[in-house]
Amino acid sequence: MRNEATAESPSTGASDDEGYITYVGRTDDVFKASDYRISPFELESVLIEHPAVAEAAVVPSPDPLRLAVPKAYVIVAGNAQPSAELARDIMAFVRERVPGYKRIRRVEFSDLPKTISGKIRRVELRGQEDEARGTRGTTEFWEEDFSW
Repeated sequence: MRNEATAESPSTGASDDEGYITYVGRTDDVFKASDYRISPFELESVLIEHPAVAEAAVVPSPDPLRLAVPKAYVIVAGNAQPSAELARDIMAFVRERVPGYKRIRRVEFSDLPKTISGKIRRVELRGQEDEARGTRGTTEFWEEDFSW
């Protein structure tokens, strides 16, 4: 898409030298981790390519060293069962496809809160992360749980 005009929007994008615009995500969803801007949309797009992932949402999770790290809430597909092995496999899958600073560092298998129209309510997930600060869910796995 080539565009000479500008418009106010909660969405963000990047423009290349030829004027083509690439969608990055919504400004209210983009967050910083280790001083890098992270777009949940980009990570979710990679996550749903994994055969065991039916749906995913990425939000910032508080971290004492990096201030926040990308955490994926995942609904498993088909016959897949939530487990440490599956969490490690999902993290490894993402690691092969994104730069190191963007990789998923935490995975939690759970339902996703949705609006009546079916959109994921990331604001609720972000709130859960703020409330849980430092504690883990029973189906939550952190990158440091595994030896790489």
